[in-house]
Amino acid sequence: MLRVLLVDDYEAWRVFVVSLFQNQPELRIVGEATNGLEAVQIAQQIQPDLILLDVGLPKLNGLQAARRIREVSPRSKIVIVSENCSRDIAEAALRNGAGGYVVKSSAASELLPAVATVLQGKQFLSARLTGSALADAEHKHTEPRLRKNMEQHEVNFYTDDAALVDDFASLLGRSAKAGNAIVVIATESHRTDILRRLQAGGLDASIAVEQRRYIALDVADAHPSFIEQTVKTAIEKGLHIAVG
Repeated sequence: MLRVLLVDDYEAWRVFVVSLFQNQPELRIVGEATNGLEAVQIAQQIQPDLILLDVGLPKLNGLQAARRIREVSPRSKIVIVSENCSRDIAEAALRNGAGGYVVKSSAASELLPAVATVLQGKQFLSARLTGSALADAEHKHTEPRLRKNMEQHEVNFYTDDAALVDDFASLLGRSAKAGNAIVVIATESHRTDILRRLQAGGLDASIAVEQRRYIALDVADAHPSFIEQTVKTAIEKGLHIAVG
């Protein structure tokens, strides 16, 4: 059993990771933190085997936190999981003690392989940062159990409103036309904009909702346990999930 500390200030992302790791009995999340300073303190207290660490954290950013964690919990392996696609940031993360760097928009297919690779003492970089060569090579060393059924899921995280609506309206529109189910966890304005785009593309919202092919949740109002179960079910069934 490997003990994991999850560090991210975005609740929906933490729910996703918790749900993902529930299918990995060898990985157990034993602590969560929402800022870099808290991450350092908890790491020092519990000495986890693995830390999943965002870059854009309040109080202390992920790179600073990684450097301090190396001092207070030197045996902990660190995987940076961030929306930032900068190769420079990724290289800085590796210099500051991280063993891997995963871009969040690729996490559905890369997070577990990255964890397996880093736990083996090797480095992992997202394919988006390497042209896929390094990531593909590292995937060959990944334990099969950690890779099982991961390639069929697609989860994207955005901070830019326009990019989120544009990308997911296009992606989910194609998925809806193919008869696939859609789960949208977003603010009211995001849900409205995405649904308007989908309807303009031919989606009959009333029928889709009735058939449970379109599920929309508000990140502010929905109970965390309900969101967690919805995300878990969506992952297990290979549905498209929009989080924003």
